[in-house]
Amino acid sequence: MSETRWIGKSVKRVEDARLLTGRGTYIDDHPPVANACHAAIVRSPLPHAVIRGYDLSAALALDGVVGAITGEDVARHTKPFSVGVTAPIHYYCAATDRVRFVGEPVVVVVAKNRYVAEDAAELVQVDYDPLPVVLDPERALDSTAPVLHQAVGSNLAGNRRLVYGEPERAFREADVVLSERFSFPKYGSTPIETYGVIARWDPLDGVCTVWSNFMGPFIMHPLTARVLGLAENKLRFIVPTDIGGSFGIKSSIYPYIALMALAAMRLGVPVKWIEDRREHLLASSSGTDRVAYREVAACRDGTILGMRFKWLDNVGGYIRSPEPGCSFRPTGNFVGPYRFQHLEVDASVVMTNKSLTGPNRGYACGHLYFETEGMMDRLAEKLGLDPVEVRRRNLLRPEQFPYRTPTGGYYDSGDYPAALDKAVHIARYDELRREQAKARAEGRWFGIGVALAVDPSVSNMGYVATALDPQFRAKPEYLPKSGAVDAATIKVDPLGRVTAILGTTPQGQGHQTVVAQIVADELGLTPDDVTVVDEMDTFTRVWSISSGTYSSRFGSVGTSAVALAARKLRAKLVDYAAHLMARPAAEVEFRDGAVRPRRGTGPSYSVKDLAGRAHWNTESLPEGMEPGLQATAVFGFTVAKAVDAEDRVNSSNTYGFIAEVMAVEVDRQTAAVTILKYVSVHDAGTIINPMIAEGQIYGGALHGLGGALYEELKYDDDGQFLTGTFMDYLVPTATEAPREIEIAHVVSPSPLTPLGSKGLGESSSMTVPAVIANAVSDALAPLGLRITELPMTPSNLWHLIRDARET
Repeated sequence: MSETRWIGKSVKRVEDARLLTGRGTYIDDHPPVANACHAAIVRSPLPHAVIRGYDLSAALALDGVVGAITGEDVARHTKPFSVGVTAPIHYYCAATDRVRFVGEPVVVVVAKNRYVAEDAAELVQVDYDPLPVVLDPERALDSTAPVLHQAVGSNLAGNRRLVYGEPERAFREADVVLSERFSFPKYGSTPIETYGVIARWDPLDGVCTVWSNFMGPFIMHPLTARVLGLAENKLRFIVPTDIGGSFGIKSSIYPYIALMALAAMRLGVPVKWIEDRREHLLASSSGTDRVAYREVAACRDGTILGMRFKWLDNVGGYIRSPEPGCSFRPTGNFVGPYRFQHLEVDASVVMTNKSLTGPNRGYACGHLYFETEGMMDRLAEKLGLDPVEVRRRNLLRPEQFPYRTPTGGYYDSGDYPAALDKAVHIARYDELRREQAKARAEGRWFGIGVALAVDPSVSNMGYVATALDPQFRAKPEYLPKSGAVDAATIKVDPLGRVTAILGTTPQGQGHQTVVAQIVADELGLTPDDVTVVDEMDTFTRVWSISSGTYSSRFGSVGTSAVALAARKLRAKLVDYAAHLMARPAAEVEFRDGAVRPRRGTGPSYSVKDLAGRAHWNTESLPEGMEPGLQATAVFGFTVAKAVDAEDRVNSSNTYGFIAEVMAVEVDRQTAAVTILKYVSVHDAGTIINPMIAEGQIYGGALHGLGGALYEELKYDDDGQFLTGTFMDYLVPTATEAPREIEIAHVVSPSPLTPLGSKGLGESSSMTVPAVIANAVSDALAPLGLRITELPMTPSNLWHLIRDARET
């Protein structure tokens, strides 16, 4: 067993000194690639049109222009990306035959510098034949709607009806059946750093090297190689040391990787492209907007018997990987923290003339819990129960863990009632209710919201196959998919200093600090004794298709690989020292940074002692021991299985829990929402660094707050984009942030990870839309209002209140 001295401590981040003094290494800081040229992208000004032709003459005549790549070149020299549905949707890295959303890449112009490239891009003429537009996912499924992809024949990219248990019987036997319609907005992540790609083609060895701030998953590496017609070992992805935030969005950079690689290969020059902010808002990626219909069946005592989910996820002009994860990523935790066994899900993925979608922090879970927790409050209201009580009656009990959900999720550990009770206690819930009664007597709109969520982390790569029907998955040629893997290498230099090497593509989460803490504990060192090198290079790192940092995976799988590598190295040190002592290994132990006899006296050997001997005198090693002091571990979850014939899948590998209570006041004149109290209790297993965990919770909460109150990527009726600057796309700042978030933890260590840790990175981004919507609904209950649509901007809320007063 390791001696825990650093795990659980708020060790200051080792990254911060470098980042705060301007010495971070981001994609735009990359050392210049010799003779690199710069790219500018010509984007479609129309939401839907046939491309009739291009006129590049003026652009190519501009001094300094190297060349250009059009959609015709893309169609001729690349393949479309593989997609996660069976519909014949051809998604290329740029528009080929027609454009399907405003901002879709049409032409890439490459020049000696960015100034010339941008000027030349403005000179490109594209001949378009406009087509009718559809933006609403429900309208898109109408038989009279314009069809975006003629080969598909409709705008439905995919539909699955999933049935678990006996939902028909549950609804038939229910005392109470409630239904509601919900609408969730399309919003993004707005990282400080936008997308960036540098591509270089070497015709001599046939290798294309791409530097980018891609975060993973690295399944996109072989997919991109296929698109470019390259063998996988001829496409090299390198990710710089630092990424300036991502929150899911930079998983969708891969089409631009392919586009810039194609430009470098065709034009014979290295190509650099850095996205500007307008491009990022216009055409990078976002979460899906969703229209959902919910039904709940329950007994008179509040016990839930079953639910029905129906939703339409709007993926924009094309569906692209990893979509339709928007519908299926939370399959294992569809039921949330509740015990009911009967569920029907009708999931549709719809294409419209909006920009494309992909992972956004809390991927699909913000949608899920906004709907579920809204229904829990409606059930409480219908039965005259307190919202806390109706949840408490349906929660899983601690003795039920590990728990297999009806949809296939494997909840590894938890004490959900304890977390809820802790949140209620810290919030002084009864006191808040008394304060609410007083406020209402004074005519103030004061509300209290509660929201609970199972927090999934480390996606099982096989969950996306839920989008395919069982008959398709049963075909002999179908390859089942599953897994979640990461690797780490730890080595000791001749003077006893330790280096940990990973490729987890951190985006500001503090991976170097956490790794140093783990290694220090495992090897009896201090974090200062450990150097952490965390840089992804597909030619030099051990990686898998699931590598990267997304789905809160580092806290479970990355840390586990580090701990296992350290333990393998420690075991080697013990065997080596035992040989030097002429003792059986069972008679010695690793303690206080050295190998010592378990009993009695005798020599001890520190890590430094053993390193010097092993490096300088390999003859001293026992027979059969491999020279060198290093160890590599690859950690994977045995609970990550492929989707079964009944559409059950453990879609994630560890599952935490969140319980939140929020009190708000809605201004009677302006409809502005003020957060008066916000309590957030998490169970993420072992907390390795509480300070870093708190930072992730704050960040997730603010991200969710943006989607709940302010952020929406909006279009007018003609498909023109309306929120292309931060003047129009409103992101919460410190002024809009809650004055304080009262954070607490319940610790239920995971039995599946060496340290008992789980993921925490997405956290409250999943629950804030639900908890604040429930709080505002409670505040406006005297008006008979319930929040079913987000965002609750002051304008949207003001009009909702006005309409309610007028009726």
